[in-house]
Amino acid sequence: MAEVKVPELAESITEGTIATWLKQKGDYVEKGENILELETDKVNVEVISEEAGTLTELKAEEGDTVEVGQVIAIVDESGKADSSDEQASESSSEDENSQPEQKKEEAPAKEETKSEEPATSESSSDDEHVVATPSARKMAREKGISISDINAADPRGLVRSQDVENHGIKPAEEKAPKQTQQPKAQDSGKPEKPVVREKLSRRRQTIAKRLLEVSQNTAMLTTFNEVDMTNLMELRKRKKEEFQERHDGTRLGFMSFFTKASVAALRKYPAVNAEIDGDDLVLKQFYDIGVAVSTEEGLVVPVVRDCDRKTFAEIESGIADMAKKAQNKKLGLDDMTGGSFTITNGGVFGSLMSTPIINGTQAAILGMHTIQKRPVAIDDENMENRPMMYIALSYDHRIIDGREAVGFLKTIKDLVENPEDLLLEG
Repeated sequence: MAEVKVPELAESITEGTIATWLKQKGDYVEKGENILELETDKVNVEVISEEAGTLTELKAEEGDTVEVGQVIAIVDESGKADSSDEQASESSSEDENSQPEQKKEEAPAKEETKSEEPATSESSSDDEHVVATPSARKMAREKGISISDINAADPRGLVRSQDVENHGIKPAEEKAPKQTQQPKAQDSGKPEKPVVREKLSRRRQTIAKRLLEVSQNTAMLTTFNEVDMTNLMELRKRKKEEFQERHDGTRLGFMSFFTKASVAALRKYPAVNAEIDGDDLVLKQFYDIGVAVSTEEGLVVPVVRDCDRKTFAEIESGIADMAKKAQNKKLGLDDMTGGSFTITNGGVFGSLMSTPIINGTQAAILGMHTIQKRPVAIDDENMENRPMMYIALSYDHRIIDGREAVGFLKTIKDLVENPEDLLLEG
């Protein structure tokens, strides 16, 4: 027998949640084959079987929290099917044989105990047709409950151990005092409004926890500016087809320009590329830029490394690759760690202005927004409608002074409005 354990994930990750069992009990698995998907605080990890054989036991269910090193499944290397069903039938027959003795010994028992025994024996033949997890069947046998009598919360009808634990327990609303419910009915005379209650995913819980920690542990402040996108949009319009042909289909977007502008501004204002570590200020001399990407499970921030040494095409390609990996849930832990500064673009969703929250221990985050035409004064006499974008810098005021924050944002504005200058920045 070979044990399948939760693998080492990362220094900061000690547990995960089983998202999906890719293999079920009784399935044959090859060595190195994925058998389950584990959801961690940052990414989803597929756990493999170290040996070939038959998956004979699942020691945890979907939705269970498991720790690093915990045994979560058993693989029979001989390839034989699990005999737990036979053991279950033997144990059930032993229970039935022991019932007459129990009846004699427990003759003075209450009537409700007597009424339960015939129901259990009658439904034992139906238990085999019920779809249930091994842990649920075991718990039901220990409690003397027929598995066929248990209502499954799973819409597919799968009985889990939680269903066995909750068997016979009245819903929470029935336990609540009547006086707390009746006034509502008397006041409104209307039925309660329908709601859907869902458990937060591990990733959403982590996002909520981290954002709350940042807001509580930093002196966060946001400063704004606006960028005239006319010159950049004209340059992009002239060069995008040539750029795409020259760089194997890579599209020229705005993110590479803002990334390059951010690197130049970080060099000019190094405190923005820093973080506090205890009583020390750590000034980072590398430029690994995190780019916020929205996914169905929440916001993730993969990192594009060494942006100071990358070309526009390499940055655009790196961002596109990270976004694709994020959508396909293929991001690794290395893709998510070690960023020095973050850029988030709410403009893709139509956001006109926002105050982004700093990412983790970083000192600042740049927020881009939607491009909108607005009347702009060209000189004392002339006005023009120009494509304008609001940009925002949220920063930790413990590290960065207002002068530096405003200067940083002004540098971004000047470089983006004169995109040819970015070529001189390398």
